[in-house]
Amino acid sequence: MVTKGQALGDRWKDWLDESAPRLLAYARARCNNAQEAEDLLQDALIKLWGYQEERGHQPPDLPLAFSVMRYLGLDHGRRKGRQEKRNQKIVLFQKDQDHWLDPALEETEEAQLLRSEVELLPEKLREVLTLKIWGGLTFAQIGDLLKVSHNTAASRYRYALEQLQKKLKYLKNTNHG
Repeated sequence: MVTKGQALGDRWKDWLDESAPRLLAYARARCNNAQEAEDLLQDALIKLWGYQEERGHQPPDLPLAFSVMRYLGLDHGRRKGRQEKRNQKIVLFQKDQDHWLDPALEETEEAQLLRSEVELLPEKLREVLTLKIWGGLTFAQIGDLLKVSHNTAASRYRYALEQLQKKLKYLKNTNHG
């Protein structure tokens, strides 16, 4: 005897057998690589399951599935673009600063200058910067610790790096001509 849950599972399996190749092809067209496409498909299936709750978790219509994948793909692209911009700023800032944790170089003029500029940052920015760089915490962990969202923690970190970058660039230009 087939239970209600088994019947629902069979309907989803049949729907996936029929629809997954088309959905994956669409995801591959939207993403740069196969892993991102598979992640997009998986995220879409999770969303679709939640969307179908009011319909007894029946498999969705194919247009709804494509629509969900499209919006998730757009969100993913925006997040990826923002992340790449943040990473570029961080790389530019840290390009010549890889010695931050090297105790032998801690008392150099640059290290002292950097330390003094970090101390001049507003407390909220300085705290996140310290926890991220020297504490090695993730933004989620920092958010939990400071009782703010992980997005707020990431923004504070980015603002701190931008302020330090501007200040250090100005000081470098004025000191070195």
